[in-house]
Amino acid sequence: MRASTFPVNRVVSRSQFIFVFLFLLVITSVGLAADKWKPLKKDGIHDPSNPAIKVLQEPADALSVLQTDTVGNNVDWARTLDYGFIEPLGSLENDYEPEILETTVLMRNTMPMRYVRFPHKTHTQWMSCETCHDSIFIAKEHANPINMGKILNGEYCGICHGAVSFPLTECDRCHNTDSSTVPKEPTASAGDGSQ
Repeated sequence: MRASTFPVNRVVSRSQFIFVFLFLLVITSVGLAADKWKPLKKDGIHDPSNPAIKVLQEPADALSVLQTDTVGNNVDWARTLDYGFIEPLGSLENDYEPEILETTVLMRNTMPMRYVRFPHKTHTQWMSCETCHDSIFIAKEHANPINMGKILNGEYCGICHGAVSFPLTECDRCHNTDSSTVPKEPTASAGDGSQ
């Protein structure tokens, strides 16, 4: 009987364990994600009897390699972009280089929900500043009377969210900051012009 060549008492380092764990997690999630997308013949949109359906790429083949999500088309497009899986063009003619802003806006008037921390970077990786300013949002602090009623009616954030971006049912995506983790808003002192 031949002795095993695998080192039975081998100690696995923490980094090796993490690598193997993450590798298995990715492989498993890709397999599970493939089940999220219906085949074109069964999606209720495409005509299964049309012979042209054979030339179209199946959604599972195209999307399962991207960062998965639990809503919408089951792709987390922001993470997919951050991880370099896709490189969107700045315009159809590819003649626009996006100006990516690293700033965030903290919206505190959200009670009883958590604060909203709006990341410009996530949005400016996809769109120019002019897409939103000043036609949707006035680029001035406290100038936009945003509330959930208006958003649900398709104003402000609701112009995209629920239509071409993740749906409004994902509250924690926007209401993402606990008030105890940010400094208190400064109070105005007499004579500084604040009202």
